[in-house]
Amino acid sequence: MVDLLFEIGTEELPARFVIPALDDIERVFTSECAARGLTHAAIRRFGTPRRLALLVSDVLERTPDLVKTLQGPPVKAAFDEHGAPKVPALKFAESVKLTVEQLTRTATPKGEYLTAQVAEKGREARELLPEVLDACVRKINFAKSMRWGDVEQSFGRPLHWIVALLGREVLPVRFSDVTSGRTTRGHRFLAPAAIEIDEPSQYERALERAHVIADIDKRRALLVERLAERAREAQGKLIEDPELVEQVTNLVELPNPVLGSFEARHLDLPPEVLIQEMKSHQRYFSLADAAGKLLPRFIAVSNTPVKDVALSLKGYERVLRARLTDGRFFFDEDRRTRLASRVEKLKRVTWQAKLNSSYFDKVERFKVLAGWLGQQTGHQALGPTIERAAQLSKADLVTGMVGEFPELQGVMGREYALHDGESAEVALAIFEHYLPRGANDALPTHDAGALIGLADRLDTLCGLFAIGEKPTGAKDQFGLRRAAIAFVNIVLARGYRFSLAAAVRESLASYGDKLSAEQRKNGDAQVLEFFRDRLRPLWGDGKRTDVVEAVLAAGCDDLVATRMRIDALVQYVERPDFAALAATFKRVANIVEKQAKDVVRGALDPSRLSDAAERELHAQLTTVSDAVHAAMRADRYSDAMAKVVPLRPFVDRFFESVMVMAEDRALRENRVRLLMEIAALFAGIADFSKIQSEA
Repeated sequence: MVDLLFEIGTEELPARFVIPALDDIERVFTSECAARGLTHAAIRRFGTPRRLALLVSDVLERTPDLVKTLQGPPVKAAFDEHGAPKVPALKFAESVKLTVEQLTRTATPKGEYLTAQVAEKGREARELLPEVLDACVRKINFAKSMRWGDVEQSFGRPLHWIVALLGREVLPVRFSDVTSGRTTRGHRFLAPAAIEIDEPSQYERALERAHVIADIDKRRALLVERLAERAREAQGKLIEDPELVEQVTNLVELPNPVLGSFEARHLDLPPEVLIQEMKSHQRYFSLADAAGKLLPRFIAVSNTPVKDVALSLKGYERVLRARLTDGRFFFDEDRRTRLASRVEKLKRVTWQAKLNSSYFDKVERFKVLAGWLGQQTGHQALGPTIERAAQLSKADLVTGMVGEFPELQGVMGREYALHDGESAEVALAIFEHYLPRGANDALPTHDAGALIGLADRLDTLCGLFAIGEKPTGAKDQFGLRRAAIAFVNIVLARGYRFSLAAAVRESLASYGDKLSAEQRKNGDAQVLEFFRDRLRPLWGDGKRTDVVEAVLAAGCDDLVATRMRIDALVQYVERPDFAALAATFKRVANIVEKQAKDVVRGALDPSRLSDAAERELHAQLTTVSDAVHAAMRADRYSDAMAKVVPLRPFVDRFFESVMVMAEDRALRENRVRLLMEIAALFAGIADFSKIQSEA
């Protein structure tokens, strides 16, 4: 076994390129090695703006010898009626360098085939790895690539060096005009000289001596530690921003934070404006006092230790001063125009060209839909607040501040609404209808903003699905998956009870003649299926997938009730008697699924129940039916399941004693109707045909 070091040295990569590129390199390396039978142990990843590297432990030095069985033509096609070999047999033998007599006849499910045992010699790792590493370089998918000089290949940034060491041996790898060696580089300014790496185990320590923390986790931890030190110096606390931490981690090779300040007079700007000004353009970290109030301080991160801190801060502060002055200008100018008077300008802002829809049109649609949702969920009293907030919800898109900082959508709408004298409830709803803005963001805290946010997202989903702009496996340019998950999370958090199918129909209808009847029909089915597809992974984490699938198959129109049904059934499957219960009702569900379509419409006729077992089953069903339905109406799904359980022995006895598929059609249909009534009892909870009772 021997270790492998592979490093690609580049011009400074954008921070957002580093992690995805390492993901690609590791994925390609693993798959290419597996395809060649080349095993290895742990892989460590290293990445900075100037390097992407893998350190692989215990690479197999030679792949083992193998004996492969190759399948040839069918025997009946390989020989004539006298047993003489025909062309297919001869060609196959020639291809595997054997005689026809050395071939074997092997029985398969498809018949008898000729096969050959072929020995395959193992290969040295030093022969295989150059191909693997070449693929690693070429198969990185950068968001943007570039060419340099007169070379044909492209990469995220120009390459400067490649290190490819298997133990102490340099492996030949070439990309563009760069050939591999054992020479890496340290910090661009603190250690610019070339560094010779004798063997892979020296790599990390050699770079640390050259002022490069190549391990991303270590560099992130060092950055966080030094940020905390600067925050303590300012007698404040860092405003948490994991995204900015991650970005800055991959902007530097040696993080060196410095503490700066800005004019306190700017604190009268909304805190979000100051934070965004510092973050978006300068990558500065913001600080707050113990009460959470923003301090007129910031932390900037340099890639080198700062010798003259005062001089360095002068530069950082000068740049920020200009940015904050611009921000104040936008803020003051925006407030000269009332937010309500900007709504008309949304007619000139396109939301979706294929729908010929402006943001003004979109607002008009989801304003009505939000009111409908308010009525459905019992929040009719919020009607005026919902209507006003929805009307103003997108007006900040045509402000100077949001034009400069799109991330401040909703924030500026809230601030300008308050400035204009709108109610606090309207201002909050304008802001909260955007929540959550990401996976870790807060959910709306009040109903008006939550309902507007649901309507806005549903309008987007329905419109885009109707015109075929749905996500693909690798692409979701409109963030529809995120919108659907946010929709579900808001509904559950607020406990909203309404029909999802009815809401989708309302949304599609609001498009009027912008959508054809066919587009509305397709959009309806696709949006509901899209929600169901999102619910499977969202609710299936750590749970039996067959249980989640069984509940979703029974319907997910009421999202809150669906979640309660899953929780109830997940608990119930832990019971020792559940497997037998599931098997019984699964049998009922399967028969109903197959036979119900052939049953003439009509009610069960108790007088036709001739067998004692079916009469007992019907009597027991009559006894428990009302109690089961009452429990389900009250959302007591565990109780409903418990009340169904006593039916099991009667159902089992029915199957033992009664021939469901009787020759007498009327008798057969009556028995199927009895099973249909039993299936209907638990159909509101789950489709038991989906349950794996052996699990």
